[in-house]
Amino acid sequence: MKATVVGAGLAGCEAAWQLARRGVRVTLHEMKPQKRTPAQTGDGLAELVCSNSLRGAALTNAVGCLKEEMRRAGSLVIACADLARVPAGGALAVDRDAFSAAITERIRANRAIDVVPGEALRIPDDRPTLLCTGPLTSDDLAADIAAAVGAKHLAYYDAIAPIVEAETIDRDRVFAASRYGKGDGDEYLNCPFDEAGYLAFVHALREAEKVVPREFEATRYFEGCLPIEVLAERGVQTLAFGPMKPVGLVDPKSGRRPYAVVQLRPEDRARTAYNLVGFQTRMKHGEQVRILRTIPGLERAEFLRLGSVHRNTFLDAPRVLAERFEMRARPGVHAVGQIAGVEGYVESAGCGLLAGIFVAARLHGEEAPLPPPTTTLGGLLEHLRRPAASFQPSNVTWSHVVPLADPRVKKPERFERLAERALADVDAWISSLPPAAERAGEDANPADVTEAPVALGAE
Repeated sequence: MKATVVGAGLAGCEAAWQLARRGVRVTLHEMKPQKRTPAQTGDGLAELVCSNSLRGAALTNAVGCLKEEMRRAGSLVIACADLARVPAGGALAVDRDAFSAAITERIRANRAIDVVPGEALRIPDDRPTLLCTGPLTSDDLAADIAAAVGAKHLAYYDAIAPIVEAETIDRDRVFAASRYGKGDGDEYLNCPFDEAGYLAFVHALREAEKVVPREFEATRYFEGCLPIEVLAERGVQTLAFGPMKPVGLVDPKSGRRPYAVVQLRPEDRARTAYNLVGFQTRMKHGEQVRILRTIPGLERAEFLRLGSVHRNTFLDAPRVLAERFEMRARPGVHAVGQIAGVEGYVESAGCGLLAGIFVAARLHGEEAPLPPPTTTLGGLLEHLRRPAASFQPSNVTWSHVVPLADPRVKKPERFERLAERALADVDAWISSLPPAAERAGEDANPADVTEAPVALGAE
């Protein structure tokens, strides 16, 4: 039994891993090192090109629950993220190089997976084929996909946040603290603004020179990842209630909550670099350096990476995909991950996990059951199936799962109950699947890199 996977990002590596665990030989096409997208810098698999955070770790957070569901289902991505974890308060953040290296090592060591370098210019003729080419699908392949589904593919723009060299941060002007003291309390560095400084910063963002998209490209940003200057243009206080919100933070120098803050999150275990949290931007590089150096503590900052804008490509999933990621117009071809219309690292890998399970079962002459709609894995599928006048990518939220029978339950008890129910139901779903280890056999070379399930509410 064989399958073809195109793209060795998070979704593609996860899908290949799940297929291999179930006795399927996988040809994994990856265009690196022969070619890179504008956002990629390394040759490793599963490269994180935006933030190094996989977002919230608490199980009462929908994405935290999703990670635990995937962990229990034997996810390669989550296992490697756990191994490469760096301090980040209530979030699961990773050393991006260690994370990519861990996945690359396991994929290349798996005897059932053949990694083939080179760009796929069209949908392969092999069946089944899983397209996991992500938000930066090449123009040629995107055009072939658009022709296959009978409609023009949709595109929006996402932005990458800058990274600053740790040694160039003025530690006398920033303070270490996590919001509400979560974690060890010092995972983030915080750059505090007073009111006058904040208003001047917002004005500078509004006046900054931005990169202008090409005339034939419509600029459609994902609402959950808006550039800071777009937020500034929406209102003078928008940033103060968004990525610069000061709630849960007290500056020990003044004993008061700042008017606004910029949070810096470690990029690596050694804390040699910090990411400007939520500071995606489409400003020109010279403007970025000039304006970001007005942030308290970053006056002499050296930037290891500046922000940039890149195209994200996705399908109108409710109209063109069946319930197991299969293209209605191309049976045997599955669109998986961000190209299917989910947003986020974890959500993309979750789709890869599901697609690998579904396709492997079908190759064995079976139909794997769908995860219950009470789970966050099931919620991903619900999002891709839910009709919408204008379909948009989305992170997983509790709104994607079946609500509790009693609508009177308030937060946070409601989230606790949703998580308890989701984990119980995902365990039952996992037990209903054919045992992966028995299917894999010696050729698949399955490696146990998972860790034990965590308790509800753990971070």
